[in-house]
Amino acid sequence: MEDGWLAAPFDLTGKRVWVAGHSGMVGSALVRRLGGEDCDILSVDHAALDLRNQAATRGWVIRNKPDVVVIAAAKVGGIGANAAQPADFLYDNVMIAANIIHAAYEAGVEKLLFLGSSCIYPKEAAQPIKEEALLSGPLEQTNEAYAIAKIAGLKLCEAYRAQYGCDYISAMPCNLYGPGDTFDERSSHVIPALMMKAQRAVVSGADVLEVWGSGQPLREFLHVDDLADACVFLLKHYSGALPVNVGSGEEISIAALAAHIAEIAGFSGAIKFDDTKPDGTYRKLMDSSRLKQAGWMSKVVFYQGLKGAYDWYVRHFCDVRKSA
Repeated sequence: MEDGWLAAPFDLTGKRVWVAGHSGMVGSALVRRLGGEDCDILSVDHAALDLRNQAATRGWVIRNKPDVVVIAAAKVGGIGANAAQPADFLYDNVMIAANIIHAAYEAGVEKLLFLGSSCIYPKEAAQPIKEEALLSGPLEQTNEAYAIAKIAGLKLCEAYRAQYGCDYISAMPCNLYGPGDTFDERSSHVIPALMMKAQRAVVSGADVLEVWGSGQPLREFLHVDDLADACVFLLKHYSGALPVNVGSGEEISIAALAAHIAEIAGFSGAIKFDDTKPDGTYRKLMDSSRLKQAGWMSKVVFYQGLKGAYDWYVRHFCDVRKSA
């Protein structure tokens, strides 16, 4: 095993795989992808199990005996939500990670994959960002609480590997998008937020589409189905302490992204940028060379992925509005 990459793949055949957070965008993509593997998929609804509750989480894991765990459960949101609810983002995500990881250890889970986020890296990290940049500088303030919680989760995986020999690994995806995303006025990330604004502008006949920030920051996006495929690849082929970046390797400005979404939605008016709103980190491009050198590459073409995500949003618009 060189640099954590396995000489022989970890076999998922017949394994009981728990996808924690199965109903979210990432979790549902993982369930779809794992459906192509010869394994049994376990899930439990939030109403039946509060992952912030240590005793309840431990009890569920002990009773259901998963062989493999993927932690896709998290409290997520955009800049506005992170700024308004830092305590919730820190507490909820630390508790989810700690409870599942410790319960997995107690239950003798064979393999665990923790999903972090590119926001764990320093605000001024050299681009593209390598995994070794972790904890080398201050975080971006607008999502610091969420980032700290994710760092705690991946460090827990490292600690259980070091102290107990657990095969726990971590993956750090870049910004994600796709079907099943959160469409909520108060907490959405940039792509669903822009899709809602563009769709509303078209329906109302508005002449202007207003976008938060200057439009200049650059972002890297990955389709959630690509992430799910990368997760299965990592479960099979990776067993190392260092987290693994998962990205597309392509970046786009927020201004260009807004133009793409406006075109897909059929909005032909002006796009106006509100530079009184925060931009967040100016640039955040992941160095995913370790994963690519191991043989994995993203497949979804960005514009086509955006169109598919927008079409999903429109098809589910009434349901999305009711749950917002």
